[in-house]
Amino acid sequence: MTIPGKFFLQNLVHQRTLLYQMVRRDFQNRFVGSVAGWVWGLVHPLVQMLSWAFIFEWCFRVPLPEGEVTQSYTMFLFCGYLPWMLFHETLTRSANCLIDHSNLITKTVFPSEVIPISVFLSAMVSHLLALALVVVTALVWVGRVSGMSVLLPLYMLLTGLLAVGLGWIVASLQVYLRDTAQFVSVTLTLWFWATPIMIAENQVPEQFWYVRWILRYNPMSYVVKAYRERLLSYRLPDLEEMLLLTAYAVTAFFVGGLFFRHLKRGFADVL
Repeated sequence: MTIPGKFFLQNLVHQRTLLYQMVRRDFQNRFVGSVAGWVWGLVHPLVQMLSWAFIFEWCFRVPLPEGEVTQSYTMFLFCGYLPWMLFHETLTRSANCLIDHSNLITKTVFPSEVIPISVFLSAMVSHLLALALVVVTALVWVGRVSGMSVLLPLYMLLTGLLAVGLGWIVASLQVYLRDTAQFVSVTLTLWFWATPIMIAENQVPEQFWYVRWILRYNPMSYVVKAYRERLLSYRLPDLEEMLLLTAYAVTAFFVGGLFFRHLKRGFADVL
C-alpha cells in the first residue's frame, strides 16, 4: 500500500532540485516587477499588526490577564499572528496551486503532490523574514528574546505538516469543485477568530464554554501559544499540548496525502 509519507520523502530526496526551483520561481514571481520586491511581504502584515496594536492597546487599552508571557499587547499580538500568517498563506495559496500549474500536470509526467509543498516552503521564506522582524521588535520593545526560541523549528515543522496535509485536500478538491477556494477563505476567517491571537484563551467568558472547547481543541491554538512562550518566556513546552499538536499534524498530513493520491488520478482529465 502506498502511504503519503513514502512519496513525501521521495519528493524531498529525488525531486529536491525540482522543489528548489519551484520555490525559487514562486517567491520571485510573487514580487516580479516590484521595486521593493520581497519587502512588501513584510510591509502588509506589519501594517496590519501595528493597526491592531494601536486600536486594542492604545485606544481600547485591552488588558492582558495576569500570568501571560508578556503584558505588552503589541508583542502578544505579533508573536501570536506570526505562525498564523504561515498557516494562512499556505492554505490559501494551496487552494488554486494545481490550477495555476495545470499546464505542467496535463502535458508532462509531473509529481503534482510537490506543488502544495513548494507553496509552504515559499511561505516559509516570508515567515523567516517576519520572524527576524519580530525578534528585533522584541529586543527593542521588551528588551529580550528567550533562548527557548531555538525550539521554534519544531513548531514550524508541525505547522508545515498540518498545512501541507490540509493543502493537499483543498488543492485536489478545487480541481473538481471550483467553490473550494471560496470555502477555504470563509473557513480561515472563522478559524482566525477561533484562535487565541487577538485575546488570551482565558479571556473568553465562562458562559461561552463551547468557544473555550473550540479553542482547547484547535491545533493552531497550541502553535500560537508555543510561539509566544518560546519567544518571550523560558517555560518548557507542555508535553500534553505537544503530543496533541503532533497528533493533529501527522493525522492531517497522512489523511491529506491519501486523499490527494486518490483524487490525483483524474487531474489531467479535469484540468
